Amino acid sequence: MRIFLTFSIAFGLTFTVSTLLAQKSKTDTATHLQEVIIRPYFSPVSLQRATGSVGIADTTVLDKQPSTSLVSTLNTLSGVRMEERSPGSYRLSIRGSLLRSPFGVRNVKIYFDDFPLTDAGGNSYLNALDVSGTTALQVLKGPQSSIFGANSGGVVLVQPTGSTGFGQPGQPGSTLAQFSAEGGSYGTFRESAFLNQQYRRYRFNITQAYQRSDGYREHSAMDRKYLQTFQQFDYATNASLKALLFYSDLHYNTPGGLTAAQFTANPQASRPSTPATRSAIEQRAGIYSKTFYAGLSNNWAISEHFRHVLSVYGSYTDFKNPFITNYEHRMETTLGLRSYLEYALQTTNARWKVNAGLESMTTGTGFNNYDNNFGTPAAVQATDKLHADASFGFLQLTADLYDKLLIELSASLNLYGYDYKSTAPVAIARKTVAFDTQLMPRAAVSYLISNAFSLRASASKGYSPPTLAEVRASNNVINTSLQPEYGWSYETGFRLQTMDGRFFADLNGFHYQLRDAIVRRLDQADREYFINAGGTSQWGLETGMSYQLLPLRGQGIVRGFLLRNAYTLSRFRFGDYVSGNNDYSGNALTGVPRTVVVSSAELQLPHAVYVFFQHNYTSSIPLNDANSVYARKYHLLQARIGWKNLRIGTTTLELFAGGDNLLNQTYSLGNDLNAVGNRYFNAAAKRNFYGGLAVKFRK
Repeated sequence: MRIFLTFSIAFGLTFTVSTLLAQKSKTDTATHLQEVIIRPYFSPVSLQRATGSVGIADTTVLDKQPSTSLVSTLNTLSGVRMEERSPGSYRLSIRGSLLRSPFGVRNVKIYFDDFPLTDAGGNSYLNALDVSGTTALQVLKGPQSSIFGANSGGVVLVQPTGSTGFGQPGQPGSTLAQFSAEGGSYGTFRESAFLNQQYRRYRFNITQAYQRSDGYREHSAMDRKYLQTFQQFDYATNASLKALLFYSDLHYNTPGGLTAAQFTANPQASRPSTPATRSAIEQRAGIYSKTFYAGLSNNWAISEHFRHVLSVYGSYTDFKNPFITNYEHRMETTLGLRSYLEYALQTTNARWKVNAGLESMTTGTGFNNYDNNFGTPAAVQATDKLHADASFGFLQLTADLYDKLLIELSASLNLYGYDYKSTAPVAIARKTVAFDTQLMPRAAVSYLISNAFSLRASASKGYSPPTLAEVRASNNVINTSLQPEYGWSYETGFRLQTMDGRFFADLNGFHYQLRDAIVRRLDQADREYFINAGGTSQWGLETGMSYQLLPLRGQGIVRGFLLRNAYTLSRFRFGDYVSGNNDYSGNALTGVPRTVVVSSAELQLPHAVYVFFQHNYTSSIPLNDANSVYARKYHLLQARIGWKNLRIGTTTLELFAGGDNLLNQTYSLGNDLNAVGNRYFNAAAKRNFYGGLAVKFRK
């Protein structure tokens, strides 16, 4: 630990000294780090002036990471942690909140372009997406309930392949086609293809992907078929229409958690049988999920000052989960819309914008649980229908004064409730649960002291009601006493970018006081349920740095050398938290490593050859609320080498090869928190390799 803290400090000092030297020398004016333009809160703004803490993963990051998942990509961002219990089984948290996530995504809102991927029931099927359908991600850290509705963790904005990006103009061109294929350890194979066509005012993109893996552990195979299309039609000089559709057919086996002894003896093993339960293999435990999603959005510039955006969307998911103790089948249908009106005014020394709108959606879910008879549904255990409605109206004022001071004031009024009825094992007539209407404000400011240095601060309130999967968890009990979690977050930070663009640093400190935190529990039959656990106190520090140590150039053996570093310090504690006879007050927050350091180096060589190295240090992780069991710290080292821009006429070829976990660490990337029977551990793959090629054709 001490070594890596020393490394991080030394890395920062190296940046500082090198920056001072660079400011004195202007001999090299080759291409440097490009200014990043983002659009987190309606208005395009440079990252340097953003009022909040924003993590960016664009193609420069995605292209250097394994394309089989977004895990390693998102884990390059400070304050963000994505876990993988087995191929296809992911969990995502922002600033440490994994308490609610047995799998998937909770208390984080996800948008796919203009369309919410998170349904009214609070679930987000992020694992339905394929990496090939994504060209960039923006992660807004901390609660963003003011204009994005109920969330207590943050928001992820996903840019689909073929879209124009976050406030960026579309690229001219007629035809672009790409095909890629790669294979690797543990039977991994992946191929993807896309076609992008530009016809004057109409742009069309279609993306296809297939992926499969045998997995590192027993009973951890996965496969996914994916198809996506994004289309945009500028049907008038002041109006455009775009459509997004995707279909995902995902299956993965779930090997189950192991005890510490089992994990040490054979980390590749799946969960064995006991005198009371069958094994994961015998029960054919796994996930079968088919999702269809469609959205249509119209953008109309009514006049010089007014703009209106209207988005409608819908989705259907057929979800099956044979588990050790039951077989769950649920069908989910979502319909929704998001609309806002923008007024913009520019005066001599100021730009003003007002955005007012609403988002409303409804999700109906049919829960059906059966006995699991060796992977086949048998006798009915429970049958319920739940219906969730989530709506909010929002208002935001943005003032940009003298191109120096940026002020954002926003608020939303949130309405959330659900109803339910049961037919088995006992019939229950329809009942309704409505939560109190919540006002969620946010105030944020950034000030550009110079072109190289900016300060920022914000205060925001977060709010996240229980999801339908938490209200009606796998214990088949509808828990109407479960309440939303909420709290205030305060943060401040600065950004520094040198005038030559070679060095960028982002530092952010925050304090989040969360109330009525929702925590996962397991009963003696290994079925989950959720409770409110009092509050948490979350102090954190996040830094991100990049330095073009050697600027890009066209001569020499070394053509460029880029360093990146992300540091996360999380001092997250339970507040007053008593469960039965146990007092967990003051304990470290379950599932949160105190320290994470991710560092990378990218070397550019002649003939468009590149070499990339990345190291991830993650400190020990408490696995239960009592803090009596910890996952050990680990070091992950990955590398990739590639040869780009091999040209045959108008066709460009890239060859690449890489390796992950090169130090051959035995570790668990996705732990089962508060696990019954001490089955906490889900082993990640040992040392593994991959290689492939990508072919681009442009006309």
